[in-house]
Amino acid sequence: MNDYIIFTDSACDLGPELLAEWGVRFRALSFKFDDSDTVYSNDDMDVKTFYDRMRKGGVAKTSAVNTESFVEAFEEALKEGKDVLYLGFSSGLSMTFNAGRLAAEELRVAYPDRKLVAVDTLCAAVGQGMLVYMAVEKKKAGATLEEVAAYVEQIKTKICHWVTVEDLVYLKRGGRISPTVAFLGNTLGLKPMIRVDENGKLESCSKARGRKKALAGLVEKFGTCAADPTKGPLFIGHADCLAEAREVAQRIQERYGVATDVITDIGPVIGAHAGPGTIVIGFVGKHR
Repeated sequence: MNDYIIFTDSACDLGPELLAEWGVRFRALSFKFDDSDTVYSNDDMDVKTFYDRMRKGGVAKTSAVNTESFVEAFEEALKEGKDVLYLGFSSGLSMTFNAGRLAAEELRVAYPDRKLVAVDTLCAAVGQGMLVYMAVEKKKAGATLEEVAAYVEQIKTKICHWVTVEDLVYLKRGGRISPTVAFLGNTLGLKPMIRVDENGKLESCSKARGRKKALAGLVEKFGTCAADPTKGPLFIGHADCLAEAREVAQRIQERYGVATDVITDIGPVIGAHAGPGTIVIGFVGKHR
């Protein structure tokens, strides 16, 4: 039986060091600011610099990973004698997964005796990162590539992502909400509660008045939506607001007894669309 490597992409918001520790390889999405021709990989700019630039009015636009980049990465693993399992950024939010899928299809022709499986996680940010973590744990326990792929397909529809943002202007720029809604929301101090839906797209579900109520809402969503609110895993991502992310983690632990497994930065590619001050929690729910 050939060994295999789990691949993902930088939309999972897990740093290169942690992914390397887990034995996971990745390809990075990219971004650029409107006032510059410089294109950055998701990991080329530290997040503090990125979000400070956004706060000063910088507008960042993102680009998916292309098929050629995935072909290069996957083929390197194949030449090492490894098979490939790619767990990709939601097709509802990016063309990145489709590029990975096409790369796998192309390489199956060149390597007909090898296994290349691409799974659309329908996840993003820490939800995608947590799903990668769960796949790694299955692999460590001895599961085959096919078994891990089947597990991911089965569990991905139960991965919950709940999000709150600090400033609605970034959702407005991305076309997620209208200029009128953004203006009124910011004027009235309304903070949306957003989830990633069953199709891997963003859906605005409710609004909280003020930041404190929005953070409390994340804690409530864990309690009401988790398949078992006494168990993890629990991942939290933040866009340059670590203290508040830790506050959410502490509240969940105090209320439900669940420790957070990972608190991580929301990288530039996700942060470009959500803005500084965004917090995301990811956990396994009864359903999305």
